[in-house]
Amino acid sequence: MQAGTVRCPRPAEPRLPVVCLKKPMASRYAQWMYDWETRLTSVDNNRVVRPLEWGVEWARNWPCRNGFAPGHVPADSEAFLREYNQRIAESSDEFYSYARPSDFRLERRAVQVFSTREVPDPRLEKKVQGTYADFLRFTSPVRSPFPENNLVNARWFPARGKRAIVVLPHWNSDAVAYTSLCRTLTLLGVSVLRMSMPYHDIRMPAEIRRADYAVSANIGRTLDACRQGVLDLRCCLDWLESQGYTRLGIVGTSLGSCYAFLAAAHDPRIRVAAFNHASTYFADVVWHGQSTRHIREGLQSQLDVDRLRGLWSAVSPMSYFRQYARWPKKSLVIYAKYDLTFLPEFSRDVVSEFRRFGLDHKVVVLPCGHYTTGETPYKYIDGWQIASFLRTAFEN
Repeated sequence: MQAGTVRCPRPAEPRLPVVCLKKPMASRYAQWMYDWETRLTSVDNNRVVRPLEWGVEWARNWPCRNGFAPGHVPADSEAFLREYNQRIAESSDEFYSYARPSDFRLERRAVQVFSTREVPDPRLEKKVQGTYADFLRFTSPVRSPFPENNLVNARWFPARGKRAIVVLPHWNSDAVAYTSLCRTLTLLGVSVLRMSMPYHDIRMPAEIRRADYAVSANIGRTLDACRQGVLDLRCCLDWLESQGYTRLGIVGTSLGSCYAFLAAAHDPRIRVAAFNHASTYFADVVWHGQSTRHIREGLQSQLDVDRLRGLWSAVSPMSYFRQYARWPKKSLVIYAKYDLTFLPEFSRDVVSEFRRFGLDHKVVVLPCGHYTTGETPYKYIDGWQIASFLRTAFEN
């Protein structure tokens, strides 16, 4: 078992130029970066190993049922979910359709951290103490068994002008991550909704300490969480439109990047998209990524990566480049050269697809890893790339 995990009982384009160093120095730098990345992924010591669950009950309210009754219980759960994924990919506009919420509202609320760590950072908690902000709140079109998850939450950073974006953080981000980026973008005249993704921060059910229900060894629940994230994002665009914003975009990081791509492939209003870390198949990231080893441990006794890829193909960006190419948009693809979570070879495959479809895109390769992107100085390089892209893309 990986260190820092707990086992859960079963019942429970132009490519930007990259500076090339001499080989010996590059090798030392790479090892230093890999060591740093590994230390950062080991900080969280409350990861839980959960056994494989098919989660077919989560499909009861999905569209694309093709004749199956809502209460249908399949004899072969894996075959049922695999075939369902195929139907979704063929009729994805239906799967990612939704009813627009009728209860949009802005609430003035205290800012909270909602740390996912076993021991929260007291300095961060103290930093936000006594601060307030405006949050967009509405009922999600996707209903889960958890009331707190069904109420969407998005912090509002307004700016002058008609440009606005939705920011989707990384998996297990706390509620104050990306605040600096949001404030920087407002200085450029871009308004921002920083959306709490399903099962994250204030939307996290009381029974868990991390956003485990967003990505886990429960196949159906993970599919449902991805669908919910995409639809919640599209609802945020509905609200922005109602406020008079006419030039809309998205920025997604890691898991948020996956949600952002799926939304952009199914919503013509998104004309500017920045993917901060990008990968091909959802299953490949989970199977090979350093930060998801505990999920793989729960899956690998019954599945391999090829079978898992078919079970999560409906939420994989690689399945939807044809849909993504339907409407013109400017895209930014950022990946990290020493990434141990979104492996660089997967990101390069994404770039190849952008080129194959002739999409208007820009590629940035950061000289760091997945977690180290959030560390100095790389977080400033990353933020500058995103901000400069959005400013130029919106202007054009």
